[in-house]
Amino acid sequence: MATSVKKQSPAGKFSIDVKKIRAKARQNTDNGPVTETYGADLPTVLRLLNESLATELICVLRYKRHQYMASGIHSEPVATEFATHAAEEQQHADLIAARIIELGGEPDFSPQGLTARSHSEYVEGKDLRDMIKENLVAERIAVDSYRQFVTYLGDRDPTTRRMIEGILAMEEEHAHDMADLLEKG
Repeated sequence: MATSVKKQSPAGKFSIDVKKIRAKARQNTDNGPVTETYGADLPTVLRLLNESLATELICVLRYKRHQYMASGIHSEPVATEFATHAAEEQQHADLIAARIIELGGEPDFSPQGLTARSHSEYVEGKDLRDMIKENLVAERIAVDSYRQFVTYLGDRDPTTRRMIEGILAMEEEHAHDMADLLEKG
């Protein structure tokens, strides 16, 4: 935006060169919201978003399996928690896929290589406690991955950063929920 901003007016007030912004907006309209002031490396952001998409999809699948495989005396509320988390992870996947489209990319839903693109793993778990622990591990992986993504984005893509920060907050909540279940169990 440096080319469109007048550094300081004589009175020291901020101003914007609206004529220049309007002229630039008419150029490269095929790029949608990605203008020349987009500060991040777009291919890197799209790759990271597709890795995040894969991570969320693997989490959905793992939570769904755990929801249905949960058994034992305390399994009903835990299975309900797994179902809630699966739905929230699906919402994250939908947000990420929509952002990929907004940035001119293509969301990769292909099952081929899904686990290779995902930061988290698909671990079935042998019993209820093991399932909870595996979900906690996956949430911790997501938390660290998203924190690094947020740091990478900085102020270069604030829209994607805010979206990832929102997902990060929910992943932290999920990790807390799983840790709480382990403590109670």
